[in-house]
Amino acid sequence: QVQLVESGGGLVQFGGSLKLTCASSNFPLDSLAIGWFRQAPGREREGVACSSQNGASSYYPDSVKGRFTVSRDNSKGKVWLRMDNVKPEDTGVYYCATSGPFCPVELSADDFQVWGQGTQVTVSS
Repeated sequence: QVQLVESGGGLVQFGGSLKLTCASSNFPLDSLAIGWFRQAPGREREGVACSSQNGASSYYPDSVKGRFTVSRDNSKGKVWLRMDNVKPEDTGVYYCATSGPFCPVELSADDFQVWGQGTQVTVSS
């Protein structure tokens, strides 16, 4: 089973940028869609991006569209989430996960089966 590990979280100022990495060292990613989620304290896990198997297609909710960008290099076993113009409401633990071969129509956490351990992102105002 694929194992996913997130990294790159930290403290970033309002309006700044941050790039998160999701890595797999034990399973090829070229057959898997990869989603990014975040969870703030007391809130449900929210999908913020999904990348198709080859990266040709990506999906974002309106809350991050135009600010977040997902990219991947399957040969390196990595998927990135670039966060630009961050806001305090972007604060949370960020997870990558896989839903199998395809991104679900809606970015629901229930449709993703394998998760990383998460990385904390804190945006200071």
